[in-house]
Amino acid sequence: MSMIQFPVIDPVATGANICRLRKDRGLTVRDLQHYFGFEEPQAIYKWQRGQSLPSVDNLYALSALLQVPMNEIIISTSHIVSCEQQAAACCSGLFMGTFPQVQWAWQNFKTA
Repeated sequence: MSMIQFPVIDPVATGANICRLRKDRGLTVRDLQHYFGFEEPQAIYKWQRGQSLPSVDNLYALSALLQVPMNEIIISTSHIVSCEQQAAACCSGLFMGTFPQVQWAWQNFKTA
């Protein structure tokens, strides 16, 4: 069974980073609430506490507002998983078994 490092977003560290970046820019939670057009600020507070993460389009908008690339907002951590565990989680067994080049690429995948 081959093992690889698989990047995973750390929601608590990412939330703390969103809070830090927001404060560094002199923005309030209410500023973000209005920017996103949310009726209530709860979503922003949940992001900051790591209880949820912004959707991809909200993350994209947040990066524009904070003037940083998306990858500077997200804090990742690596988990060691087996190739079979990851394949089962994201891909059909038929897909992984049918295409040898996909299996080879997956088994030889290196994270940066």
